[in-house]
Amino acid sequence: MIKRFLSLEWKAFFRSASFGKSLGIKIFMGFLSLYFIAMFLAMGVGLYPVLKKTFPEKDPLILVNSMLFFWIIGDLVFRFFFQKLPVMSVKPLLTLPVKRSKVVNYVLGKSAVSFFNYVSLFAIIPFGITLITKDYPVTNVLIWMLALIIVVLIINFLNFIIESFSAEKELSFLPIVVVAGGLYALNHFDVISFNDIIGSAFNAIYDSPILIVVPLLILIVCYIINFKLLKQKLFLDSGLKTKIKEVNASNLEWTKNFGDIAPFMQLDLKLIWRNKRTKSSVWMIAMGLLYGLFIYTNPQFKTMTPFYVFVGVFSTGIFLMNFGQFIPAWDSSYYKLLMSQNLKYEQYLKSKFTLMAVSVLIMFVLGIPYVFFGWKVLFAHFAAAIYNIGVNTHVILLGGSYNRKKIDLDKKAAFNYQGTGAVQWLIGIPLLLLPMGLFAAFYFLIGFEIACLVLIILGVVGIVFHQKLMKTITQKYLDSKYKMIDAFDHDN
Repeated sequence: MIKRFLSLEWKAFFRSASFGKSLGIKIFMGFLSLYFIAMFLAMGVGLYPVLKKTFPEKDPLILVNSMLFFWIIGDLVFRFFFQKLPVMSVKPLLTLPVKRSKVVNYVLGKSAVSFFNYVSLFAIIPFGITLITKDYPVTNVLIWMLALIIVVLIINFLNFIIESFSAEKELSFLPIVVVAGGLYALNHFDVISFNDIIGSAFNAIYDSPILIVVPLLILIVCYIINFKLLKQKLFLDSGLKTKIKEVNASNLEWTKNFGDIAPFMQLDLKLIWRNKRTKSSVWMIAMGLLYGLFIYTNPQFKTMTPFYVFVGVFSTGIFLMNFGQFIPAWDSSYYKLLMSQNLKYEQYLKSKFTLMAVSVLIMFVLGIPYVFFGWKVLFAHFAAAIYNIGVNTHVILLGGSYNRKKIDLDKKAAFNYQGTGAVQWLIGIPLLLLPMGLFAAFYFLIGFEIACLVLIILGVVGIVFHQKLMKTITQKYLDSKYKMIDAFDHDN
């Protein structure tokens, strides 16, 4: 049966309608995987000699064990944000004489051999081999390595348990951040020394290999809990039940001040507030607004003036980037219906532009208190805001004409990468790196004020030629109209 499942996965991968469309992003992710493998391999090979040279009087193995707490908590948080349970199309299988337990075991077994698990081996195995070559007891080292591998699998299944309980909640990432931050704080302020506890546990396993039974039992318990949670959801009608929700209709009469684009703005605002995925764009505003505190309160960045523009572009354009990068994919579920209506495409895009431009102005006003860190910070934010309105809004709208990925608005919002394609990866270059590069070039060649004026001038030029730019962008969307309809209709 496992062989049959693997065969179905292979066929689904190559026969998918989106295979050719997402091939580029798969290649990019492949190179990214090779990069991480090289980093872990370098760490595994170089860890022992570096620790021995830095702390010659201490045992490198004891030092590594004392730092495992930070690795465990960091790995868990990273997995929560980036690792999802591998799924297969199981509904057709539920009508066949296939035991649900076999399907669940296959899905969980597939998660055990994910990249997130085996990449750690490129650090664990070289370090373990180094220990053996340094005359550490072979059996003890092998058991220690096995304990680390078991802990990797425990983190794997623990992540899915946490994901299962938080998937349906708004701000689902908040509990894991609070718990991880709380554990780190308790350890940092010596309330509870978790690094000593974890370190002592691994030292004990190394000294007494029989204790390997403890992490093994924890792994079995995590697997059983995952098995039960997944099996409970494996029914044909599990996705058919609908929740009855009371919709609070907000008063959007003020949007009529925007003239003929008012209906589109009303639709966008309702879409943002009534769906989990779009709500994330609103919640991310708080992160963007407070982002400067992490930079400006850090003495390391006080002399790095080009970062002022980076923070300015990011904080004033946080909504622009999060909402704008998925235009028109937000409307993908009804895009065919939308395009069949008697409407002007330019009005549709103008409403998106207006929404993003207004958000930039609001974010700049809310960020005025950053003047506490100096007038240069506020001036850089002002220049970044003008640049966002005049340049980045048009860039992100133009990038949307290449968007071919459908978005499911009912999926959880936090760190959901469904609908993300090569466009979303590449568009970050002109949005963030270009203004920062331009500012840095003029800053080092001439001065701060001229560098800010260059960004302001570029933004003003974009605003002056807005109508012509919008006509060009609209034509690009019209040329891609049927390609987008086809892509949104078939993308899964």
